[in-house]
Amino acid sequence: MKHFRRWVIGLTTALATLVCILGFQLQTPAQTPTKLTLETAGLTLERLADGVYGLISSTDFPPANPAITAICNGSIVIGSEGVLVVDPFHNEDLANLLFETVADLTDQPIRYVVNTHYHFDHSGGNAAAAALDYPLLGRGPIREFMLTRNLEQDPNATPPEVIVNGTGEIWLGDRQIKISEFDGHSGGTDLILYVPDADVMIAGDLLFTERIPYVGDGNIRVWKETLAQLAADYATAKIVPGHGPLSDRNSLLAQQSYLQDLENLALGWKANGITKEDAIAQTTIPKKYAGYRFQGLFPSNLEAAYQQITLGNDSAAAIQEYFLTEAPALRAL
Repeated sequence: MKHFRRWVIGLTTALATLVCILGFQLQTPAQTPTKLTLETAGLTLERLADGVYGLISSTDFPPANPAITAICNGSIVIGSEGVLVVDPFHNEDLANLLFETVADLTDQPIRYVVNTHYHFDHSGGNAAAAALDYPLLGRGPIREFMLTRNLEQDPNATPPEVIVNGTGEIWLGDRQIKISEFDGHSGGTDLILYVPDADVMIAGDLLFTERIPYVGDGNIRVWKETLAQLAADYATAKIVPGHGPLSDRNSLLAQQSYLQDLENLALGWKANGITKEDAIAQTTIPKKYAGYRFQGLFPSNLEAAYQQITLGNDSAAAIQEYFLTEAPALRAL
Protein backbone atom coordinates (compact mmCIF):
# COMPACT_ATOMS: atom_id res chain seq x y z
CA MET A 1 0.00 0.00 0.00
CA LYS A 2 1.16 3.52 -0.77
CA HIS A 3 -0.83 5.24 1.91
CA PHE A 4 -0.15 5.73 5.57
CA ARG A 5 -3.37 5.63 7.53
CA ARG A 6 -3.90 5.93 11.25
CA TRP A 7 -6.86 5.08 13.37
CA VAL A 8 -7.10 6.55 16.84
CA ILE A 9 -9.50 4.95 19.24
CA GLY A 10 -10.76 6.90 22.24
CA LEU A 11 -13.16 5.18 24.57
CA THR A 12 -14.83 6.55 27.73
CA THR A 13 -14.95 4.01 30.59
CA ALA A 14 -16.55 3.90 34.02
CA LEU A 15 -15.05 6.32 36.55
CA ALA A 16 -12.37 7.53 34.15
CA THR A 17 -11.62 8.38 30.54
CA LEU A 18 -9.62 5.71 28.80
CA VAL A 19 -7.94 6.76 25.57
CA CYS A 20 -6.35 3.90 23.67
CA ILE A 21 -4.23 4.98 20.72
CA LEU A 22 -4.20 2.49 17.92
CA GLY A 23 -1.57 3.10 15.25
CA PHE A 24 -3.32 2.00 12.11
CA GLN A 25 -0.45 1.85 9.61
CA LEU A 26 -1.25 0.04 6.42
CA GLN A 27 1.84 -1.84 5.41
CA THR A 28 3.59 -1.52 2.09
CA PRO A 29 3.54 -4.50 -0.30
CA ALA A 30 7.06 -5.43 0.86
CA GLN A 31 5.80 -5.68 4.44
CA THR A 32 2.57 -7.56 3.81
CA PRO A 33 2.51 -11.36 3.64
CA THR A 34 3.66 -12.94 0.38
CA LYS A 35 0.12 -14.13 -0.19
CA LEU A 36 -2.85 -12.50 1.51
CA THR A 37 -5.50 -15.19 1.94
CA LEU A 38 -8.99 -15.34 3.35
CA GLU A 39 -7.53 -17.07 6.38
CA THR A 40 -4.86 -14.44 7.07
CA ALA A 41 -7.48 -11.71 6.53
CA GLY A 42 -9.76 -13.30 9.14
CA LEU A 43 -12.43 -14.05 6.55
CA THR A 44 -14.57 -17.12 5.88
CA LEU A 45 -16.38 -17.62 2.57
CA GLU A 46 -19.97 -18.59 3.35
CA ARG A 47 -22.49 -19.73 0.71
CA LEU A 48 -26.01 -18.39 1.30
CA ALA A 49 -27.57 -19.58 -1.95
CA ASP A 50 -26.53 -20.56 -5.45
CA GLY A 51 -24.21 -17.76 -6.57
CA VAL A 52 -24.60 -15.68 -3.40
CA TYR A 53 -21.76 -15.55 -0.87
CA GLY A 54 -20.71 -13.65 2.21
CA LEU A 55 -17.11 -13.05 3.24
CA ILE A 56 -17.55 -13.07 6.98
CA SER A 57 -15.05 -11.37 9.27
CA SER A 58 -14.24 -13.00 12.61
CA THR A 59 -12.12 -10.20 14.11
CA ASP A 60 -12.83 -8.21 17.22
CA PHE A 61 -12.35 -4.44 17.30
CA PRO A 62 -9.76 -3.06 17.17
CA PRO A 63 -8.02 -5.84 15.20
CA ALA A 64 -4.51 -6.86 16.17
CA ASN A 65 -3.21 -6.30 12.63
CA PRO A 66 -5.51 -3.90 10.74
CA ALA A 67 -3.27 -3.79 7.67
CA ILE A 68 -4.24 -7.35 6.72
CA THR A 69 -7.42 -8.00 8.75
CA ALA A 70 -10.91 -7.35 7.38
CA ILE A 71 -13.10 -5.65 9.96
CA CYS A 72 -16.45 -5.80 8.16
CA ASN A 73 -18.19 -8.37 5.97
CA GLY A 74 -18.22 -8.36 2.17
CA SER A 75 -20.64 -10.00 -0.28
CA ILE A 76 -20.65 -11.50 -3.76
CA VAL A 77 -23.68 -11.96 -6.01
CA ILE A 78 -23.19 -13.88 -9.26
CA GLY A 79 -25.67 -13.73 -12.13
CA SER A 80 -25.74 -15.17 -15.63
CA GLU A 81 -24.13 -12.00 -17.03
CA GLY A 82 -21.85 -10.62 -14.38
CA VAL A 83 -21.10 -10.18 -10.71
CA LEU A 84 -21.94 -7.55 -8.09
CA VAL A 85 -19.73 -7.20 -5.02
CA VAL A 86 -20.56 -5.31 -1.84
CA ASP A 87 -18.27 -3.43 0.56
CA PRO A 88 -14.62 -3.89 -0.56
CA PHE A 89 -13.22 -3.59 2.98
CA HIS A 90 -10.86 -0.86 4.20
CA ASN A 91 -7.81 -1.09 1.95
CA GLU A 92 -6.82 -2.03 -1.56
CA ASP A 93 -5.10 -5.30 -0.64
CA LEU A 94 -8.26 -6.61 1.00
CA ALA A 95 -10.40 -5.34 -1.88
CA ASN A 96 -8.19 -7.18 -4.35
CA LEU A 97 -8.52 -10.32 -2.23
CA LEU A 98 -12.30 -9.95 -2.61
CA PHE A 99 -11.95 -9.59 -6.37
CA GLU A 100 -9.62 -12.62 -6.52
CA THR A 101 -12.20 -14.62 -4.60
CA VAL A 102 -14.77 -13.74 -7.26
CA ALA A 103 -12.37 -15.03 -9.93
CA ASP A 104 -12.07 -18.32 -8.01
CA LEU A 105 -15.86 -18.71 -8.01
CA THR A 106 -16.80 -17.70 -11.56
CA ASP A 107 -15.56 -16.60 -14.96
CA GLN A 108 -18.21 -13.87 -15.00
CA PRO A 109 -16.83 -10.30 -14.85
CA ILE A 110 -17.45 -7.92 -11.98
CA ARG A 111 -20.03 -5.37 -13.17
CA TYR A 112 -20.65 -3.33 -10.02
CA VAL A 113 -19.16 -2.56 -6.62
CA VAL A 114 -21.63 -1.23 -4.03
CA ASN A 115 -20.95 0.59 -0.75
CA THR A 116 -23.74 -0.04 1.78
CA HIS A 117 -22.68 3.26 3.42
CA TYR A 118 -19.69 5.58 3.55
CA HIS A 119 -17.79 4.41 6.63
CA PHE A 120 -14.14 3.69 5.97
CA ASP A 121 -14.09 0.04 7.01
CA HIS A 122 -16.52 -0.67 4.12
CA SER A 123 -15.25 1.80 1.52
CA GLY A 124 -11.48 2.21 1.93
CA GLY A 125 -10.93 -0.45 -0.74
CA ASN A 126 -12.80 1.56 -3.38
CA ALA A 127 -9.54 2.73 -4.95
CA ALA A 128 -8.78 -0.85 -5.99
CA ALA A 129 -12.17 -1.07 -7.71
CA ALA A 130 -11.60 2.23 -9.49
CA ALA A 131 -8.17 1.05 -10.67
CA LEU A 132 -9.91 -1.87 -12.38
CA ASP A 133 -12.66 0.36 -13.82
CA TYR A 134 -15.42 -1.26 -11.78
CA PRO A 135 -18.36 1.15 -11.39
CA LEU A 136 -18.90 2.21 -7.77
CA LEU A 137 -22.42 2.74 -6.42
CA GLY A 138 -23.58 4.43 -3.22
CA ARG A 139 -26.41 6.45 -1.74
CA GLY A 140 -27.24 10.01 -0.76
CA PRO A 141 -24.40 12.21 0.55
CA ILE A 142 -21.85 9.39 0.35
CA ARG A 143 -19.53 11.34 -1.97
CA GLU A 144 -19.46 14.40 0.28
CA PHE A 145 -18.93 12.33 3.42
CA MET A 146 -16.14 10.20 1.95
CA LEU A 147 -14.32 13.28 0.67
CA THR A 148 -14.55 15.06 4.02
CA ARG A 149 -15.17 12.74 6.96
CA ASN A 150 -13.06 9.82 5.69
CA LEU A 151 -9.87 11.69 4.86
CA GLU A 152 -8.21 11.08 8.24
CA GLN A 153 -8.30 7.34 7.56
CA ASP A 154 -8.24 7.42 3.78
CA PRO A 155 -6.16 10.12 2.06
CA ASN A 156 -7.03 8.43 -1.24
CA ALA A 157 -10.78 8.42 -0.65
CA THR A 158 -12.56 7.18 -3.80
CA PRO A 159 -16.30 7.82 -3.62
CA PRO A 160 -18.93 6.17 -5.84
CA GLU A 161 -19.66 7.86 -9.14
CA VAL A 162 -23.17 6.38 -9.38
CA ILE A 163 -25.65 7.54 -6.73
CA VAL A 164 -28.81 5.53 -6.02
CA ASN A 165 -31.60 7.15 -4.01
CA GLY A 166 -34.99 5.72 -3.09
CA THR A 167 -35.25 2.26 -4.61
CA GLY A 168 -33.63 0.72 -7.65
CA GLU A 169 -32.66 -2.56 -9.21
CA ILE A 170 -29.73 -4.11 -10.98
CA TRP A 171 -29.96 -7.07 -13.34
CA LEU A 172 -27.07 -9.47 -13.80
CA GLY A 173 -28.58 -11.26 -16.77
CA ASP A 174 -31.36 -13.34 -15.26
CA ARG A 175 -30.69 -12.31 -11.63
CA GLN A 176 -32.34 -9.26 -10.11
CA ILE A 177 -30.88 -7.33 -7.17
CA LYS A 178 -33.13 -4.80 -5.47
CA ILE A 179 -31.58 -1.78 -3.76
CA SER A 180 -33.47 0.14 -1.09
CA GLU A 181 -32.56 3.03 1.20
CA PHE A 182 -33.18 2.83 4.93
CA ASP A 183 -31.95 5.10 7.69
CA GLY A 184 -30.43 4.67 11.10
CA HIS A 185 -26.70 4.03 11.07
CA SER A 186 -24.73 6.45 8.90
CA GLY A 187 -26.16 9.87 8.21
CA GLY A 188 -28.38 9.15 5.21
CA THR A 189 -26.04 6.82 3.28
CA ASP A 190 -27.39 3.41 4.40
CA LEU A 191 -28.81 1.06 1.82
CA ILE A 192 -29.64 -2.63 1.67
CA LEU A 193 -29.54 -5.08 -1.22
CA TYR A 194 -31.99 -7.93 -1.69
CA VAL A 195 -31.70 -10.90 -4.06
CA PRO A 196 -35.30 -12.10 -4.53
CA ASP A 197 -34.64 -15.46 -6.19
CA ALA A 198 -32.30 -16.42 -3.33
CA ASP A 199 -34.18 -14.64 -0.51
CA VAL A 200 -30.92 -13.06 0.68
CA MET A 201 -30.58 -9.56 2.12
CA ILE A 202 -27.29 -7.70 2.47
CA ALA A 203 -27.84 -5.30 5.36
CA GLY A 204 -24.59 -3.38 5.73
CA ASP A 205 -24.19 -1.77 9.15
CA LEU A 206 -27.90 -1.50 9.74
CA LEU A 207 -27.22 -4.87 11.35
CA PHE A 208 -24.40 -5.79 13.74
CA THR A 209 -24.91 -9.43 14.77
CA GLU A 210 -23.45 -10.53 18.12
CA ARG A 211 -21.48 -7.28 18.09
CA ILE A 212 -21.99 -4.05 20.03
CA PRO A 213 -23.01 -1.64 17.25
CA TYR A 214 -21.53 1.78 16.65
CA VAL A 215 -24.32 4.34 17.10
CA GLY A 216 -22.46 7.67 17.16
CA ASP A 217 -23.33 8.49 13.53
CA GLY A 218 -26.88 7.16 13.69
CA ASN A 219 -30.26 7.99 15.13
CA ILE A 220 -31.14 5.40 17.77
CA ARG A 221 -34.92 5.73 17.48
CA VAL A 222 -34.95 5.83 13.67
CA TRP A 223 -32.59 2.85 13.55
CA LYS A 224 -34.86 0.90 15.90
CA GLU A 225 -37.83 1.57 13.59
CA THR A 226 -35.78 0.51 10.55
CA LEU A 227 -34.90 -2.81 12.16
CA ALA A 228 -38.58 -3.48 12.86
CA GLN A 229 -39.42 -2.66 9.23
CA LEU A 230 -36.67 -4.93 7.90
CA ALA A 231 -37.81 -7.76 10.17
CA ALA A 232 -41.33 -7.40 8.75
CA ASP A 233 -40.33 -6.98 5.11
CA TYR A 234 -37.64 -9.68 5.00
CA ALA A 235 -39.03 -12.15 7.52
CA THR A 236 -37.68 -15.26 5.79
CA ALA A 237 -34.45 -13.86 4.36
CA LYS A 238 -30.96 -15.01 5.10
CA ILE A 239 -28.94 -11.92 5.96
CA VAL A 240 -25.35 -10.78 5.59
CA PRO A 241 -24.84 -8.20 8.37
CA GLY A 242 -22.23 -5.48 8.23
CA HIS A 243 -20.44 -7.15 11.13
CA GLY A 244 -20.87 -10.58 12.66
CA PRO A 245 -22.04 -14.02 11.51
CA LEU A 246 -24.70 -14.82 8.94
CA SER A 247 -28.06 -13.81 10.31
CA ASP A 248 -31.83 -13.83 9.99
CA ARG A 249 -34.89 -11.99 11.26
CA ASN A 250 -34.05 -12.89 14.87
CA SER A 251 -30.80 -10.94 14.60
CA LEU A 252 -32.69 -7.84 13.46
CA LEU A 253 -34.99 -8.12 16.45
CA ALA A 254 -32.06 -8.73 18.82
CA GLN A 255 -30.39 -5.50 17.70
CA GLN A 256 -33.70 -3.65 17.93
CA SER A 257 -33.89 -4.88 21.55
CA TYR A 258 -30.35 -3.63 22.21
CA LEU A 259 -31.23 -0.16 20.93
CA GLN A 260 -34.41 -0.20 23.01
CA ASP A 261 -32.29 -1.01 26.06
CA LEU A 262 -30.12 2.04 25.30
CA GLU A 263 -33.22 4.19 25.00
CA ASN A 264 -34.63 2.89 28.29
CA LEU A 265 -31.37 3.62 30.08
CA ALA A 266 -31.29 7.16 28.69
CA LEU A 267 -34.90 7.83 29.67
CA GLY A 268 -34.09 6.63 33.19
CA TRP A 269 -31.15 9.02 33.40
CA LYS A 270 -33.41 11.85 32.28
CA ALA A 271 -36.12 11.00 34.82
CA ASN A 272 -33.58 10.87 37.65
CA GLY A 273 -31.51 13.91 36.64
CA ILE A 274 -28.32 11.88 36.28
CA THR A 275 -25.32 13.57 34.70
CA LYS A 276 -23.66 12.07 31.64
CA GLU A 277 -20.49 11.31 33.60
CA ASP A 278 -22.41 9.47 36.33
CA ALA A 279 -24.59 7.65 33.80
CA ILE A 280 -21.56 6.26 31.98
CA ALA A 281 -19.69 5.48 35.18
CA GLN A 282 -22.52 3.48 36.72
CA THR A 283 -23.66 1.53 33.66
CA THR A 284 -22.12 -1.79 32.67
CA ILE A 285 -22.94 -4.02 29.72
CA PRO A 286 -26.07 -6.07 30.44
CA LYS A 287 -25.39 -9.79 30.88
CA LYS A 288 -27.33 -10.72 27.75
CA TYR A 289 -24.73 -8.84 25.68
CA ALA A 290 -21.67 -10.06 27.61
CA GLY A 291 -20.77 -12.50 24.81
CA TYR A 292 -20.87 -9.86 22.09
CA ARG A 293 -17.68 -8.63 20.43
CA PHE A 294 -16.81 -4.94 20.00
CA GLN A 295 -17.30 -4.48 23.77
CA GLY A 296 -15.17 -1.34 23.70
CA LEU A 297 -17.92 0.49 21.82
CA PHE A 298 -20.38 0.29 24.71
CA PRO A 299 -19.28 3.47 26.54
CA SER A 300 -19.53 5.36 23.26
CA ASN A 301 -23.07 4.00 22.83
CA LEU A 302 -24.00 5.27 26.29
CA GLU A 303 -22.71 8.73 25.50
CA ALA A 304 -24.60 8.83 22.20
CA ALA A 305 -27.78 7.68 23.94
CA TYR A 306 -27.38 10.42 26.55
CA GLN A 307 -26.98 13.04 23.83
CA GLN A 308 -29.88 11.88 21.68
CA ILE A 309 -32.44 10.75 24.24
CA THR A 310 -31.60 12.14 27.68
CA LEU A 311 -30.81 15.59 26.28
CA GLY A 312 -33.06 15.30 23.23
CA ASN A 313 -30.29 16.25 20.76
CA ASP A 314 -31.46 13.93 17.98
CA SER A 315 -31.76 16.23 14.98
CA ALA A 316 -29.58 15.42 11.98
CA ALA A 317 -27.46 18.51 12.68
CA ALA A 318 -27.00 17.63 16.36
CA ILE A 319 -26.01 14.05 15.56
CA GLN A 320 -23.53 15.24 12.95
CA GLU A 321 -22.01 17.70 15.42
CA TYR A 322 -21.66 14.97 18.04
CA PHE A 323 -20.26 12.46 15.52
CA LEU A 324 -17.45 14.83 14.55
CA THR A 325 -16.26 14.87 18.17
CA GLU A 326 -15.76 11.09 18.18
CA ALA A 327 -12.32 9.49 17.78
CA PRO A 328 -11.43 8.72 14.14
CA ALA A 329 -11.29 4.96 14.73
CA LEU A 330 -14.87 4.99 15.99
CA ARG A 331 -16.05 7.13 13.09
CA ALA A 332 -14.72 4.46 10.72
CA LEU A 333 -17.37 1.97 11.89
